[in-house]
Amino acid sequence: MPRTPDPRELTLADFPVHRTVTTRWSDNDMYGHLNNAVYYELFDSAINGWQAEHVTIDPMTDATQGVVAESSCAFYAEVAFPAPLVVGIRVARLGTSSVTYQLGLFLDPDRGAAPDPAIKALGHWVHVEIDAATRRPTPIPDHLRALMETAVVEVPEASA
Repeated sequence: MPRTPDPRELTLADFPVHRTVTTRWSDNDMYGHLNNAVYYELFDSAINGWQAEHVTIDPMTDATQGVVAESSCAFYAEVAFPAPLVVGIRVARLGTSSVTYQLGLFLDPDRGAAPDPAIKALGHWVHVEIDAATRRPTPIPDHLRALMETAVVEVPEASA
C-alpha cells in the first residue's frame, strides 16, 4: 500500500517559485499570531505578483480574467509579525480553463535568524480563467499558460 503523502513534510525545495512576503504589525491578531485571513492575502499577493512580474496582465482591459473559484488553507505552525516569510508556489494541476496551485508558507531561510525549514501552512488555490464580457470559463491565454507550466510539479494523490 503506498504511503499517504504528508504535506507537513514539504519543504521550500518542493516549490519551484519562491516569493518573499512582508507582514505588517496589524496582521497579528489578539492571540499574537497572523490572523487566518492574512494567509489568504499573502497567497493571493504571491500568485498575482509572480504573474505580474513575468507576463503582461491588465485586469481592467484584458479579454480574460483569472478568478478564485476555490481556496483553503491548512495551518501547521504559528507565525507572527515580524517574522520574514516566503511563499512557495507550485502548480498541481493545469487544465484548459483552470489552474490549481499549492502554496507553502515558510520562514525565509535567507532572512531568518535561525534555520527552520518546516512548512507553516499549505494553501490550495484554484483560479478559473473567464471571459471578461460573458463571465464564462475560457481557455487560459498562451502567455499565462507558459508561465504556469514553469511551476508544474507532479503532486502525488493522497491514498484513502
